[in-house]
Amino acid sequence: MAALTRAARTAQHLAVGALTAHGLAHPLTLALLAAASTAAARAWDRGHPVDALHTAPGQRADCAR
Repeated sequence: MAALTRAARTAQHLAVGALTAHGLAHPLTLALLAAASTAAARAWDRGHPVDALHTAPGQRADCAR
């Protein structure tokens, strides 16, 4: 996994943690969401398939088969 993809995934996990702990309107959550989207955009621009990082729940079952 490329460093940009790893950074996007890490930023996303941190943003979800802040969202869970503080809610959507908290400044930390907003900053981490911005960092996650920026990291994902940079990875996408470099050709990394960031849309495949986290599949929808229905797709996970299909992938496990």
